[in-house]
Amino acid sequence: MPFLESKMRVVCKLLVLTVLLFVSTISLAFSSPNDAYPTGYGDEPGACVGASDDLRPLRREVYEDGQIFDITHQFNPNTPIGDSDEGIGQFLTLLSSMKNGSDYNFSELRLGVHAGTHVDAPGHMYEEYYDAGFDVDSLDLRVLNGPALLVDVPRDKNLTADVMQSLHIPKGVKRVLFRTLNTDRRLMWKKAFDTSYVGFMKDGAQWLVDNTDIKLVGIDYLSVAAFDDLLPAHHVFLKSREIILVEGLKLDDIEAGLYTVHCLPLRLLGAEGSPIRCILIK
Repeated sequence: MPFLESKMRVVCKLLVLTVLLFVSTISLAFSSPNDAYPTGYGDEPGACVGASDDLRPLRREVYEDGQIFDITHQFNPNTPIGDSDEGIGQFLTLLSSMKNGSDYNFSELRLGVHAGTHVDAPGHMYEEYYDAGFDVDSLDLRVLNGPALLVDVPRDKNLTADVMQSLHIPKGVKRVLFRTLNTDRRLMWKKAFDTSYVGFMKDGAQWLVDNTDIKLVGIDYLSVAAFDDLLPAHHVFLKSREIILVEGLKLDDIEAGLYTVHCLPLRLLGAEGSPIRCILIK
């Protein structure tokens, strides 16, 4: 009898181990690679849900006691993109996950090139430029990096010729970042595209081209051109292929004035736009 009882205990343990192994295998087979992403990751600056207190990334907006400013919006599922009420949605897929047994984590990025903070190339609005290869890889880095003027514009109107004239932008200034009502309304923090944003009217764009030396125009929403003049204003700026448009900038809590701007798009051969990382140095 003792021998029989001992044998039964061994059989029971083997059955339990078999069931546990089966459940574990089924769980692994049906889990998604994206299960490895911590829930809520990136929802708040400095937050990493699921991380211990001593292993938590610090996400900065300002560096060196106010000498360097990150003016790029964070990409997350709620990041806005033109003509969508739902934001960009799921833009990262974890193809290989250490949590699910892989030796490393490996993600795939799928993202509209005109989402969030981004740059427009001449091929965005001119078919002949697109066909000829005027893509983001052809943009002049000397224009995207250098002294820049951050200006506040009147909050009650679009950017017309009269508004541009009232700003008294000095000759010789080649890069200007325009802070508008869009920043006050925090439109870039809303996932739904808002057609009431402030932007350039055709005559405002033409005034800049005719009366200043500006080669880089930056603005604080997804389009440099007002919705009512979406194509005409873009056409004015991009016609010469010498003016670069940077859109969706994060310009809150930064004093107006002169800075050095550094903007670097991805080298996407054939793309008419690209996500871009921009910083200001005081």
